Amino acid sequence: MSIKKQIPNIITAANLFCGCLALTFIAKGDMQIASLLVLGGAFFDFFDGMAARLLKVTSPMGAEMDSLADVVTFGVAPAYMAFELLQKGSLPEWMPYLAFLIAVFSAFRLAKFNVDDRQTDSFIGIPTPANALFWISIPLMVWQTKSGFEWIDTSSISYFFKKIPTIYFFIFLLSYALVAELPLLSLKFKNLSWKGNENRFILLLASVLLIALFVFAAIPFILLLYFILSLIENSRSNYVVQSRD
Repeated sequence: MSIKKQIPNIITAANLFCGCLALTFIAKGDMQIASLLVLGGAFFDFFDGMAARLLKVTSPMGAEMDSLADVVTFGVAPAYMAFELLQKGSLPEWMPYLAFLIAVFSAFRLAKFNVDDRQTDSFIGIPTPANALFWISIPLMVWQTKSGFEWIDTSSISYFFKKIPTIYFFIFLLSYALVAELPLLSLKFKNLSWKGNENRFILLLASVLLIALFVFAAIPFILLLYFILSLIENSRSNYVVQSRD
């Protein structure tokens, strides 16, 4: 068996390993380390596809393994994280379990992606890593505020996002966004020229600036900018989602 062919799968396995470790740290109550592990999983998820393309070793098995890893790291782990955040509320005992809708809709979104041939140059529905980044930003914002690791005071931002009604609102909103027929910008660059990649470059540059200013508190604003730039991209290209028969 060629080692070269297995390099992308090894990177994907690292993503899955990060997701499994994140679950153990959530169970221990260490949400910050769990969030950093999900962030590590996102790093590996970004590079496994790139490695497969560079090495020209893409395969159906690799694509399926990627989705299986993603459902753990970007579906189950964020859902468990939201569940733990909701344990601090005084609502009926069954309500925190609604957090696992994140895992359910993430699985639907990944299955849909695997059989949907429309999602080559853009996404339809929010990608699972983007959804996961929102959920890990909450404990990371709280840690950032407590540790003083920031240039600008973000305590009001972290307070808003960790409120119980806010968490429930985003559970329903983002679960819907995962499977919605909503065309969104893909960050895959076919070339590095400005023309045709304007919104991608704007997103990347703005993300760097926002992170430099707000650190982890920048993540929700980056996701909002991502939605806005996607709408601009779609209006410019007159993108129309073709329904499958």
